[in-house]
This record gives sequence, C-alpha cells and structure tokens, in this order.
Amino acid sequence: MIYHNHHRPTGIFERFEGNPVLFPDCWPYPVNATFNPAAIKHDGKVYLLVRVEDMRGFSHFTFARSEDGKTNWQIDDQPAIMPNSNYDEERWGIEDPRIVWLEDLGRYAITYVSFSKDGPVVSLALSKDLVTFKRRGAMLPPEDKDASLFPRKIKRRYMLIHRPIIRGEAHIWIANSPDMIHWGEHKILLPVRPGWWDSTRVGLGPPPIETDEGWLIIYHGVRDTASGSLYRVGLALLDLDEPWKIRKRCDQWVFGPHEPYERIGDVPGVTFPTGTIYDNINDELIMYYGAADSNVCLASAKLKDLVDYLLNCSDSEDEGFCLT
Repeated sequence: MIYHNHHRPTGIFERFEGNPVLFPDCWPYPVNATFNPAAIKHDGKVYLLVRVEDMRGFSHFTFARSEDGKTNWQIDDQPAIMPNSNYDEERWGIEDPRIVWLEDLGRYAITYVSFSKDGPVVSLALSKDLVTFKRRGAMLPPEDKDASLFPRKIKRRYMLIHRPIIRGEAHIWIANSPDMIHWGEHKILLPVRPGWWDSTRVGLGPPPIETDEGWLIIYHGVRDTASGSLYRVGLALLDLDEPWKIRKRCDQWVFGPHEPYERIGDVPGVTFPTGTIYDNINDELIMYYGAADSNVCLASAKLKDLVDYLLNCSDSEDEGFCLT
C-alpha cells in the first residue's frame, strides 16, 4: 500500500526575495514591531495600513505606499489612525486591520480589532479618501477578532466573516446585516479540525476574494506544539451566491513558517496574512503577511493556480491522503 500526497502545496506561494519589505528600522519614529497590514489599491498605488506596535505595547495604524506593491515604500511620518480615548473599546490599542472598497457606499470599510477592558472586539471605520476616517464603533460583542466585510453586498445584505471565542472554541463564523449595525444569522463557517494543523484556532486572513468559481478564502490555522503555537495558511472556496456554503476546503496548509524572519521575532513561528492585491494583467495575487509578529512580508501566486489547487485538492475528513 502506497500513500501519495497529491497536489503538494509547497511552492504554490513564492516568497519575495526582498522580504521583509517593512520592518521597525524603516519607521520614521520609534516602534517595536510593524506587521499584519491591510492592503488596497488607491490613487494608482498600493496602500498598506500597517499595524504598528509602540514601545508601550499598544498598537496603531500607519500607511505605507508603493508603486509596485513590492519596493520603494514611502511610510507616513504620522499614524493614520490612533486609538481614540472617546471609544472605550480602543483603550489598549487597535490591531490587525482589513480593508475593502464598498461600491454601494462609495467608501472604504476598515474592520479592525479594538482592545477594551472587556476583551478584543471588532470595530469599523469608513473613509472616502483614506485621509479622514469615521468610526462606527464596535460591530459585535467581545471576544471577537479576524473580521472582514465582503467587498460587495450579497442578496442585498452586507456579509461579515469574523472569529468569536464561544465556549473556548475559536472557529470562523459568517453573519449578515442590512445596515452594518444589526448582525444576524450567525453560522460557523470553517471550524477547527481536532488533530490537524488547524486544530487550535482558525481565523480569516485577507478579505474574501471573488473568483468565477466562488469566494477564495485565505485563512490562518493554529496548532499548539511543545515549543509554542504554529501559524500556517490554508485555503477554502465558498459558494459565490450563498457564501455560507463551503465548496472546498483543502486538508493541507499551503504556506507556513520557514525562513528565519518567520521563525525569529516577538512571536516565533507565525505567518499571518491580512491583505492581498491582485494584478489581473499578470494573474498575480500578492499576499501580505506579518512574520513572527515583527515584520511585513509578501508572497505571490497565480490566482488561477490557487483556484485550480482548491478545486482538485483533497478535502476529506479523515487522514487527508489518497490511496492507490
């Protein structure tokens, strides 16, 4: 009996040779760490809204801009969004933004984690120009993280993916709303898989990516080991019209800590994707991720290759191997 590990994911994402692309020494003011950025195209440039941790241990957001999304980054001298004392949920900082453009509102929507005395909550801010931001406050009760809106309405409702902690369980959930205020029809979307590489926690990475075959989901999965937690990256494909239905979820991770800058840092063994940029001319999807909770890195893949891999990968609930 021979075990064949078909569709080996190694190499589906290619690391940028210039990694890390953003790190604390780049910053125009003293910081401890720069990581987990949101990504969006605006005014012909790639904008990264970077989580910046200061020397107190609190985080805020600062923009970095690049023509090609890979090199020659211009970092703002001042933060774009600082924790606001008028919002109790931001008492201990703001973290891990995701950003989408909502055509129906003519606004960018930034979801992020606010740290209140009651725990982490998902907050929302809107902006026309990425210069001024209007806070909408907490979207859901604590404890919740890893949230993003879909980039368009589905069946006339806004859709949100988030990761609450309920009964100590950390699954990926989906919900919808008519107004981005009242959220309902909460469902578990991607649960943890006991014993697997994503057995401890799962959480959404970048915002959902629309393809002809469905919504591409890039997510992080955590497995606790004797030397700490390992954060790796997996893929799933949701139905285009009913995204609470999973078309495919691959059994293997497709990206994980390997390079020294991913294994050495404030939190070793972490690859944590939070943003993507798509170049439709070259079919290149650039994935931005935080490495070891210290630096910003990127890796790229052909979007077609990712979708093909998903459509053909094993998504069995047993050992994840094919037998011949």
